Amino acid sequence: MTNQQEILVSTSHLAVEFGSVSFSGLGSGLAATIAYFFVGTLVLWGGFVTLDLLTPGNLRQQVYVQRNPNAAILLGANHIALAIVVTTAIVASDAGYAQGLVESAAYGVLGIVLQAVALRVVDLVVPGHLRTLVDEPEMSGAAWAVASTMVAVGLVNAAALT
Repeated sequence: MTNQQEILVSTSHLAVEFGSVSFSGLGSGLAATIAYFFVGTLVLWGGFVTLDLLTPGNLRQQVYVQRNPNAAILLGANHIALAIVVTTAIVASDAGYAQGLVESAAYGVLGIVLQAVALRVVDLVVPGHLRTLVDEPEMSGAAWAVASTMVAVGLVNAAALT
C-alpha cells in the first residue's frame, strides 16, 4: 500500500451523518428564553435597588465611580445569590410557559426579600454596622464574611424552592 492509499483508507471512516433539522419548536423556545431572561434581569435589578436602599449612599456611585471594594463585594454576592435563586426557580418552574414565568418572578421576589432580611439580621448580629463597612475605602474581611452569608442564604433559598 502506498502512502496515498493509506491516507484514503484511514480517513474514509470520518464521515459524519448530520440527520435532519426541525425548526418547529424553535420559535417558542426562543420566545421562552427571552421571557425568562427578562424575568431574571428584572429580579437582579430589583435586588440591586433593594441593596441600594439598605446600604448608605448611592450604591451605583460607590461601586462604579468611587470603586469602593466593600460595596462591590456585597453587590457581587447579592447578584450571585439572586442568580442562584432565579436559575433554580426557572429550572424547577411549572412546564406551562405562563405559569413558569410567574413562578420564576415570584420566587425571585421572595429571594430579594429573604436577602434583605438576612442582610438586616447580619447587620444586627455582627459587631460593627453594615453602613460603616460599606463606607470603608479599603477592602475588609468583614465584607467577604457578609458576602458569603448572602450567597449561603441564596443557596438555602434556592434549595427550598418547591
